[in-house]
Amino acid sequence: MTRGRTAHCELVLVGGGHSHVEVLRQFALRPASDIRVTLISRDMETPYSGMLPGFVAGNYTHDEAHIDLRPLAQATGVRLYHAEALGLDLAAKQIVCAGRPPVDFDVVSLDIGSRPNWHGIVGAPEHTLPIKPVDGFVRGWQAIEDRLRNHGGEFRIVVVGGGAGGTEICLALQHRVTSARSGARVAFAIVTETSELLPTHGAGVRERLMRVVRERGIDLHLGRRVARVASGMLHCESDETVPFDAAIWVTNAAAAEWLSKSGLATDERGFIAVNERLQSLSHPFVFAAGDVAALAGYRLAKSGVFAVREGPPLARNLRSACRGESLGRYRPQRHHLALISTGDKYAIASRGSWSAEGAWLWRLKNHIDRRWMRMYQDLDSMAMKPARNGAAMAEMRCGGCGAKIGSELLARVLRRVQPPTRDDVLIGLDRADDAAVVTVSGNQLLVQSVDFFRAFIDDPYLFGRIAANHCLGDLYAMGATPQTALAIVTLPHGPETKLEADLTQLLTGATQTLTEAGAVLVGGHTGEGAELAFGLTVNGAATPGRLWRKSGLRAGDALVLTKPLGTGTLFAADMRGKARGRWIDAALATMLTSNKTAAETLQRHGATACTDVTGFGLMGHLLEMLRASEVDAELSPTAVPALDGALELLGRGIASSLAPQNLTLSANVDSTGIAAGDARLQLLYDPQTAGGLLASVPAEAVDACIAALRSNGAARAACIGNIVPRRGGRPIILRESV
Repeated sequence: MTRGRTAHCELVLVGGGHSHVEVLRQFALRPASDIRVTLISRDMETPYSGMLPGFVAGNYTHDEAHIDLRPLAQATGVRLYHAEALGLDLAAKQIVCAGRPPVDFDVVSLDIGSRPNWHGIVGAPEHTLPIKPVDGFVRGWQAIEDRLRNHGGEFRIVVVGGGAGGTEICLALQHRVTSARSGARVAFAIVTETSELLPTHGAGVRERLMRVVRERGIDLHLGRRVARVASGMLHCESDETVPFDAAIWVTNAAAAEWLSKSGLATDERGFIAVNERLQSLSHPFVFAAGDVAALAGYRLAKSGVFAVREGPPLARNLRSACRGESLGRYRPQRHHLALISTGDKYAIASRGSWSAEGAWLWRLKNHIDRRWMRMYQDLDSMAMKPARNGAAMAEMRCGGCGAKIGSELLARVLRRVQPPTRDDVLIGLDRADDAAVVTVSGNQLLVQSVDFFRAFIDDPYLFGRIAANHCLGDLYAMGATPQTALAIVTLPHGPETKLEADLTQLLTGATQTLTEAGAVLVGGHTGEGAELAFGLTVNGAATPGRLWRKSGLRAGDALVLTKPLGTGTLFAADMRGKARGRWIDAALATMLTSNKTAAETLQRHGATACTDVTGFGLMGHLLEMLRASEVDAELSPTAVPALDGALELLGRGIASSLAPQNLTLSANVDSTGIAAGDARLQLLYDPQTAGGLLASVPAEAVDACIAALRSNGAARAACIGNIVPRRGGRPIILRESV
């Protein structure tokens, strides 16, 4: 497996389920340079089904019960696309995704789990909370807990579904609510269409669980099939009604509707019909595992135990399918041990007709579950991906704006080159502004800038979007309106079909961002190189009266920053598999946020100077403004917003490869009283990709400006300091508060 373009087979994994995480691990242990693997997943964190009841009960933290797909993908050399699959074009061999171009494949495997089975029950989607997807359930349950805290009288929680899953979740929720001691009186009930709980388990297990349910005071409505759901009321086919304040839906699983529409062979419930090789019965280049698969000749429960066991044979067969080799068979176990937790670190064991119970069984379950999770969370023990072989971690170089040349080095070179000037060039290399400005006509200015850097993420579509956003930032920082762009692309050598697919993804992302900005791509240049790199020359129009300069700072102005900092350290950690997926997701979201609206808001509030914070970090770009304006600044590090995870990573010594060069600027900073190793101090030198705007705003307008920025998409905008007259010492003065 490789991130390079020498691979001849494009293997795409759709979904980050239990089988696919094992596929990733197997490919990490035995890399395959002839196969390029891409994982497409709606969720960046996979909940482990075995620990879900314990997580719901409060016995496990979020991180203990979830597999973080991003560091796992990094450690295994897999490209990760954060997207939701909506369909398969089997003729074109493409996965149709929400909000992005289709993704090509040679071999595809699906492990997308299942969805709630509402059986077409009117009102169920609107008035009940399904247990899957788990992230949606967690958000919904948080809202229920908020209601509980403010509820007077009895609060009724009903769980629809009397199988092992529904009963476990009911007991887990009851334990959670009881442990919270919110003061509310909460009554629990289970409604199920079967005549008994756990109908697929032995009599001994059913008896034990029934005893526990009765001891906990949970009401049972057995043999009651829900016909429709209204607000606060379940209506059963028997005409019985069950009132509720919150209803949790934990019935049998259903398949995503798009599977059967794709043309794949499915069973009567819509799940992908596969043979003992986990291969589609209708399309041999399609594989499936976990809940989404229906194994011909078997009636397997939709249980994580089967998905876990399917991982190793699936990995072997995917590798063989990519190479045109013969496939092996998967034979599911006839009996398996089920450990059903009761919420309070107590469990009931079920295997065939045998059963047992006790706290010792919960400890056994806890040991088994944690051991399985360690295989995907303890990444240091995993084999290095090929791209890292032979390179020490400390020698890894960053992409994005972290790959820029240091500002002092660049300044020395430009002083030596001394390019000539022209009368119609108003702003050129002799100034430290964000873009060049050329006179076009009497009242019209052409604003030009260029950026180009190595990819810092594996998704070419997302990289194209962010890189274009980054390039446009210089125009917005000058007060210009984007018009046109020229692209330059470096693609790693590989098969023509792979080059075409990657270039399509990249340029689609870039043109989407340009279109949103009102600009058009008018040309460019492509070539081959060692790795993916991309940039744009962007052109915009401005009028002299609206043009921002770095020389516009005035004593008394407030300093406003529109985005949090931290992309440099986050993506340096991401390269090493040390960043949590949710941190990277949050960073990508800010990088995808255009500076257009922020620039317009700053204009309306009388901003006097502006720049975008990119490779030289906040300190480097602020210093350019101070030198041009001949003023000083007082800055409060505690007021500077940080992206989630950034301070933790800086505190662990993880920094971008450009950060040491940025730190040479500290000679211009008076940081008396602030510890040199303080992570908030390090953050100020962190290079940013697609960073926010740094602007000076009249002091009397700053509160209104911050409020307007936050209401218009810049939720973390903040006033971080102020401008003071030049004092003759170091131009940047750090204070705990200003």
